[in-house]
Amino acid sequence: MTTTSIASSPQIPVSDYVLTLSCPDRPGIVRAVASFIADHDCNIVESQQFGDRAGGIFFMRVQFEPVHGTLDVDHVRGDFAGTADRFSLAWRLIDAAEKQRVLILVSKFGHCLNDLLYRANSGALNIDVQAVISNHPDLGILADTYSVPFRHIPVTPETKADAEAQLLKAIDELKIDLVVLARYMQILSSDLCEQLEGRAINIHHSMLPSFKGARPYRQAYDRGVKVIGATAHYVTPDLDEGPIIEQAVTRINHAMTAAHVTQLGRDNECLALSRAVRWHTENRVLLDGRRTVVFE
Repeated sequence: MTTTSIASSPQIPVSDYVLTLSCPDRPGIVRAVASFIADHDCNIVESQQFGDRAGGIFFMRVQFEPVHGTLDVDHVRGDFAGTADRFSLAWRLIDAAEKQRVLILVSKFGHCLNDLLYRANSGALNIDVQAVISNHPDLGILADTYSVPFRHIPVTPETKADAEAQLLKAIDELKIDLVVLARYMQILSSDLCEQLEGRAINIHHSMLPSFKGARPYRQAYDRGVKVIGATAHYVTPDLDEGPIIEQAVTRINHAMTAAHVTQLGRDNECLALSRAVRWHTENRVLLDGRRTVVFE
């Protein structure tokens, strides 16, 4: 089944609810979901679905609004359990009015952090940034500009385990829904990656898997490439190999300097990461093995 859309809007109205699901493909899923929503006196405002024929898995995202007043979302979740069991659904239902609680990890490069904080502050991202944590103190002043708490947790080979323990404690205490690695130049342990599975997004400074390591844009410049990019993906124990959510690209030419290429690359990073964060927090991303289904 191809992707279809009843309607599309740049941002989800806070009166809306979003249901996403995946399950083995079979007839009757769309009808059952639509009937359930109608039976709860709600109106569908956007519906997207995709059938992965190769894998036999069906994916769906439905955005709906109550015809009268608001919903008791916990009650609706309980009612939906029967439908979920009948079709063996993996599903999630969110209230668009509830902002996801986000923790941003960063090192010394502040462009992605600044972009996310600006978008959150302006309402372009419907998120609540609870804190910024860094292994360097440099960007504390930037977090202060947006009145976001900043915490410096140094990381060395000898203190890495303790630093990650502090990070996990902060995630639990702040009730974090999503961790964003906004150019956090530390490799997370396999154990931490597993604990954050599906709720941590990283930005990689190239079109994976090209130009890994130090000074990627200089490598691209030296190779004379014509397109540079950035990749936003979920964090997994396999370094830089998590399911890709978004990639951004820019054409370059021989007349550009290495500094110009670097700046364009950083613009790509901001764009790809902000899109990935937005789509994740709007319940638009579903995992399909090592791939993602993204209902933009």
